[in-house]
Parts: sequence; structure tokens; C-alpha cells
Amino acid sequence: MEIPIFTPVRQYMNLKEEIDSAIQKVLSKGNFILGDEVKEFEDKVAQYLGVKHAIGVASGTDALQIALMAIGLKPGEEVITTPFTFVATAETIVLLGGKPVYVDIDEKTYNINPDLIEEKITEKTKAIIPVHLYGQPAEMDKILDIAKRYNLYVIEDSAQALGSEYKGKKVCTFGDIACISFFPTKNLGAFGDAGMIVTDDDELAEKIRMIRVHGSKVRYNHEILGLNSRLDTLQASVLLVKLKYLDSCNAKRIEIAKKYNDAFKDLDDVVIPYSEAYNKHIYHQYTIRTKRRDELAKFLREKGIQTAVHYPIPLHLQKAFSHLGYKQGDFPISEQYSNEVLSLPMFPELKDEEIDYVVESVKEFFKR
Repeated sequence: MEIPIFTPVRQYMNLKEEIDSAIQKVLSKGNFILGDEVKEFEDKVAQYLGVKHAIGVASGTDALQIALMAIGLKPGEEVITTPFTFVATAETIVLLGGKPVYVDIDEKTYNINPDLIEEKITEKTKAIIPVHLYGQPAEMDKILDIAKRYNLYVIEDSAQALGSEYKGKKVCTFGDIACISFFPTKNLGAFGDAGMIVTDDDELAEKIRMIRVHGSKVRYNHEILGLNSRLDTLQASVLLVKLKYLDSCNAKRIEIAKKYNDAFKDLDDVVIPYSEAYNKHIYHQYTIRTKRRDELAKFLREKGIQTAVHYPIPLHLQKAFSHLGYKQGDFPISEQYSNEVLSLPMFPELKDEEIDYVVESVKEFFKR
């Protein structure tokens, strides 16, 4: 049996008629840049989240960069974030001349540890970027309290978490700005790169809309420096179809995660994902930890089961950030976990027999 860690094909086949019709509609109109479907999708995401503004951009990475540009991040200013995340979170800070200031992660949730944030704040600190890693919300109450006391912006990196909830409220609705990715592997995935920025702040929204079209409100009249970062109409048409099924797909992910958890909870040397009782964790990834990670990955690969490591090298140890001066040992929990995490197949269309096969294979490895 061959089991991918993720495939978009099954969802497409389930929704083929709706998606093909939506794409054909765009093709027949020929309005490929900021067409009607983009505005419709923005409105529906805003309604889904209960926010005032949802602004489509070209990718989740662009969403982060534009958000930082919108708050006016200047060279030399600092942004507090986690080293245990995808590179885009910190990359965008550095590209604008800022400095990522890392805080180690919580041992249970793998999200930024809010109890360690305050000691990292300086007169140069501009913002905090919590990442809702793997689909589990970060500890927003504590983060927002710190941000308020020090007059800092909060930008939620919600790339992996659309539809998750913190204390009954959807993520993307806590910070000044939230950034979403619609990369094809995400819980709501496009057929290419796509992203979105959401906010309740009218002034930030206006600036974000200008930045995504070269700093312009009126064509050829450029008031500020911006980017070319627009959500394609074709991608918006696909996402409009898929958005209707997001909650049911997330529910299926939660169901699959429960099956995995029940199967693995008593295995020695396996740490299953932890979810706070007040969180709705939507399992963008189902990620276990084991000190025998590489052996297990090899064993599963030989059994036809695809796995992945999210993430094998913490950001403070990446060569691209070597100029920041961080070293081995600075963030021990992130460093330890980067050697232990392993993501197993997780997507709503996983079949029961495939889940059973993954479970049996993992158990077989640990029985050896």
C-alpha cells in the first residue's frame, strides 16, 4: 500500500464538477486579475472569520511581508517570534531590514512560550508574531496582554490554522493583523500559491490594499512603495468552492487525529500531539515525537508510507540567519524537538484502511 502524507487529487475528484465549472466561468470572462471572484472570496472569508477586512494576496509569505510593511517596520527594529516554524516567518522580517528575536517554544504545544516573551522586549521591539503551529492556536491571551502593555503590534501567522479556535473564537481575529496561506497543502488549499491578510483596522487595511498593487489606490498614481502581490482570480474561484467544505474537512482531520491518538497514546517513546482543552486544533499536520524519528521514517518509507519533518532545523541555526549571531544551545526545546518530530499522513480523504495501515506499521516498528 502506498500512502502519501497529503494529496490534493482526492479532494479535487470529489469536487471536480464544482471546481471545473468555477474555473471555466473565470476563463470565459477573461478577468484574471482582481476579478469578481476575488472580491467575493474576500467577503466570504471576512464573514467566516467575523472580521472587517480580508485582502487577497499572492502567497502566505507575501501576506507576512505586506503586514510588516503596513505596520511600518523599519531597518533595525525587532520582531519577537518563534524559531520553530517555516522560514517565511523570519525571512520576511530580515528582508525588510528588521531583526527576528526568537523565543523558545512551549514544551507541550510547540508554539511560542509567552512566559519568555517579556524578557526579550527592548526599545527596538515593534511587534510579536505568534505562529499557530500545525493548526493549534498559540496562547493569545498572554501574548495580547504583553503587547498591550508595551504598545506592540501582534501579527498572527495563521498559515496553518484557518478554522482553528482559541477559547471559542477563531484564530485570525486576535491580533492587529493575521496572515493566511492557501498553499495547496493547507487545510484550505489553492491550485498554486495564494494568501490573505485580515484585519479590523481600517487604516491598516487601506495601506495593505495599496501595497499589494504597487502602492497605488488609483492606477499609475503611486503614493507609497509596494509590491505586485494579488490573489489570482482563478485561485479565488477554486478557493470559493473549497471554503464551503473547510469546516467539514477540518472535522474529518480532528477525527483522524483522534484515531491516531488513541492508537499511539500507550506506545513507549512516542509523544502524541497535545491540544489545550480550550483549543480547537485542526491538525494541519499530525506530528508525533520520538527519539527514534529517523529509524521510524525509514521503516515507514519502506512500507510505502510517506512522512515529513516539520521542521528539521530551527531558524536560529539556519545558514541564512547566521548574521544574527545565534548559536547551538540558545533555544534547547526547539533544537531537541527538531530532531524528534515526524508528521504522519493527514488529509480528510484518508481511507479507514489507510489509517489502520499507518497505525499497524507504527506499532510494528516499536514492537521490534
